[in-house]
Amino acid sequence: MTHPTAIERLADWICGLQHNDIPAAVRSIAANCLLDTVGVAFAGSATAVARTARAIAMDGGSHGDAAVVGDPHFFSAPAAAFVNGASAHALDFDDNCYAGFVHGSAVIAPAAIAVAQKRNASGSDLLTAFIVGSECEYAVGAATNSILYDQGWWTTGVLGPVGACAAAAWLLKLDRKQTASALGLAVAGTGGMKACFGTDAKPLMAGRAAEAGVVAALLAAQGAGGPHDAFEHWNGFTGLFNHGEFNVAMIAQLGSQWFMQSPGVDLKRIPLCLSSHAAVDAAMAIVARHGIHADEIEEIVCDVPQIVFANLIYNKPATRQEAQFSMPFAVAVSLLYGTVELAHLDGAVLQEQRVLALMQRVKITVGPRWSLAGACEAAPEGANVLVKAAGRDWVEGFQTYARGAAQCPMRQEEIEDKFVKCVAAGNPGGGNNAALLLSRLTSLDTLPSVRDLFAGIYA
Repeated sequence: MTHPTAIERLADWICGLQHNDIPAAVRSIAANCLLDTVGVAFAGSATAVARTARAIAMDGGSHGDAAVVGDPHFFSAPAAAFVNGASAHALDFDDNCYAGFVHGSAVIAPAAIAVAQKRNASGSDLLTAFIVGSECEYAVGAATNSILYDQGWWTTGVLGPVGACAAAAWLLKLDRKQTASALGLAVAGTGGMKACFGTDAKPLMAGRAAEAGVVAALLAAQGAGGPHDAFEHWNGFTGLFNHGEFNVAMIAQLGSQWFMQSPGVDLKRIPLCLSSHAAVDAAMAIVARHGIHADEIEEIVCDVPQIVFANLIYNKPATRQEAQFSMPFAVAVSLLYGTVELAHLDGAVLQEQRVLALMQRVKITVGPRWSLAGACEAAPEGANVLVKAAGRDWVEGFQTYARGAAQCPMRQEEIEDKFVKCVAAGNPGGGNNAALLLSRLTSLDTLPSVRDLFAGIYA
């Protein structure tokens, strides 16, 4: 008897899933992830890289039923997924999941929204498809045991087409064979490397991952075939990307374990790489607890896991993208301004003398604590921070997870406040439009059609 491949297992679960199979708590988490992603996409739509993505889509003559944020025109589903994916990740303000160390929603949500609008689907169907894509991508991410990420592959680019394709396949109502072919096409054509960090390539690759997933599903709907053994094949995903390891038991857990609940999805409180957030929280807590003023600080040492050290590679950032991957920038701006907001990512703040001076006093290191058994698993991007102020002894604080992480969630009002600010950032002069969109997204399960989700939003 031939055992089903990993892709065939995914296809079985996708094709069999109904709305009522999903726990209410998972739908609630997913609704906030969708809300957050649409918000950061609006903010990101005002960036140069998002404008470039829109220009390319328009140059290609794309037209259809799918909306893009930041533009009143309607595009084909693949083009809209590309543009909105690039916008959603443009500011690195989108969510993250430790099942694969992946930015899931920024790729899956644009794909799901685009195909839902193409199909004139209901809000409930959109939310279900988004959950389908998220769970499939996170299951595959968990199956890699983080080897993929540790080898230098950018998991958002590599795994994103899987989630986008799964969401699209569910909305298109593909049968088991078509769904498996779609996933085979998505997996066989995937790729992405961490060399993109700090450049325009990162958001553009997120957009391309969303587009690739949608195209794979549409191709399969037209009868195109793909390798059902794309994970197991000797020249497939497992051997080429993941050193021959793939924990297929993670795929088998779909529907019994919900990855959106555990390990959960981390929403970002500040628009920087998540690797810096725990250290920022620890530093902020230390100076508040000990009454330390930023001008008194002589040195700050951030002791972090190797993965954090490897991600935050810019100690002297010169651009916004580099600043988002800089521990000195994250800590210095947080201490000087009380937080990091979108407005702080412009060139003026990056050139402030007091910011530059404090950045020079921030050090990042990987201490022996992270070699202890279970240390990195317990605090994947945690931080132990030490602060030395003039005339005082060293003081320290440890932060396991950043505020906004699944284990330390933001309050609902904080999530919605972030959304409103992000929509306003991408749609200045829009008045109450953010509130209108917020009301639609918070009642998504009862929305009869998503075709008009963004109607009347643009200023």
